[in-house]
Order: sequence, then structure tokens, then C-alpha cells
Amino acid sequence: MCDLYGQTGHVDVIAITDHILMEKDWLARAGRVAALGRRRFSVGPDDFRAYRDEIAHEAQRALARYGLLVLPGAEVTQNHLRAARNSHIIGLGLTDWISADQSAEAILTEIRRQGALSIACHPFHRTTRRLEISTCYLWDHRHELAHLIDAWEAGNRDDLFSVTSAAPYPYVANSDFHRPRHLYSWKTLLRAPRTWEGIQLALRQNVNVGVVMYRPDTRQVTSQTVAACASWQEPGAGLAAAG
Repeated sequence: MCDLYGQTGHVDVIAITDHILMEKDWLARAGRVAALGRRRFSVGPDDFRAYRDEIAHEAQRALARYGLLVLPGAEVTQNHLRAARNSHIIGLGLTDWISADQSAEAILTEIRRQGALSIACHPFHRTTRRLEISTCYLWDHRHELAHLIDAWEAGNRDDLFSVTSAAPYPYVANSDFHRPRHLYSWKTLLRAPRTWEGIQLALRQNVNVGVVMYRPDTRQVTSQTVAACASWQEPGAGLAAAG
């Protein structure tokens, strides 16, 4: 992951945000059955420390090799059978595992307690597709929850959410990275020091923040980048998602 982004020479910061799923997440159950139990889809309480340590190790290497700042986090994911209850919440800078089996308000409160930064993921994503997840709980309850949310996604992969970007809330854009092709997606452009403290402050204040669509420049795609894309495999509970 770090090599894939670092070799572009165009990205200064990424965030690793694997999913923390509900214990009875129905999509994860279906995935485990399809994979015959060989894949994991969530960071659990027992392996969260190892997950953080792995990110820290890769962060040191990425900073030394590419000047790339790597931030730790997780996406606390609630996928209910009733779509109106679904929420996906990124916590950047988490120090401890957070259970997804509690209310969205409780999750946001715990992120705030840890001194981490919360992001409402694809908050206006509504779908009629049978196997796709709508995630509108946070937006539908924004008047009660906005004071706990530090930023709202206005861009996700190829999608722009005009409703959230026009609202008077801090906004970001994320790649929601699960496949190599997701490298090319909406990104957040910040004017801030390349430090966690500087980025956190800039996102919360949301001054001099923009979103930009990152597309490949075929004249600058190196053989190493192509090789990284070709060899990359989506992990289970390892480094799986980048903002």
C-alpha cells in the first residue's frame, strides 16, 4: 500500500483504515462463507494492537523512503439489514479498538474521547441495488450528531456528494481504497504542515481545503508502479484502506 502510493510521487499523506465490523455483520458472514473461512474482514479487539504496530512499522519505512506520512485509523462499520440504520465512521488517530456494536453517537463520542478525528463516510450514499449498502444514518441524523463529527465525505472514489459538499460542514474526499484501481479517485488537498497535528487542525478548521480528482499521467507511470499494481493483493485484517 505504501509503495503503491509512495511511488506516484504525488501523494503526501495516506490513512490506513481497515474495517471494524459488527459481530453479526451479514456481509462479512457471507464473505467468510464464500471464502471458505480463509479470509478475515475485520480488525478485532485481540489484534488491534498488532494492526497498529504494523501500520507504525510501515509508516517509518514510507517516511524514510518516500517522504510519505502514514496515519493510523479504522472505519467503524455498521451494516444492518435495515439500510436506514447503516453508518460508516472513520476514526483517524485511534489508540484503542472501538466496538461497532453500539450506537453511532457512542462510537463518535469514543473517537472524540481518544483525541482522534471522526469522518462520516459516504454519508449521502443511497442505492437501490440489492447487494450495495446505503449509508445515510449519519446524514439523516445530522442535526443531532454534527457536533460530534469532525468532517464529512464530499468525495468518495469517483463519486461527489453535492448535498454534503454544499452543507456548512467540514468536508474531505477519500479513495475508499480496496483495489489498486482506487488509487485514481477524489483526494483531499490541504494547505498544512505534513504532520498529524497540522493535518488534524486543518481538517477540523476546514480552511484552505479542496478536493481534486487524481488521474494517471501515462507519461509518468513507471514500471515499478505497474508492478506494484500487478502484485498488490487485498489483505484481510492488514493494511487495507487508504484515504
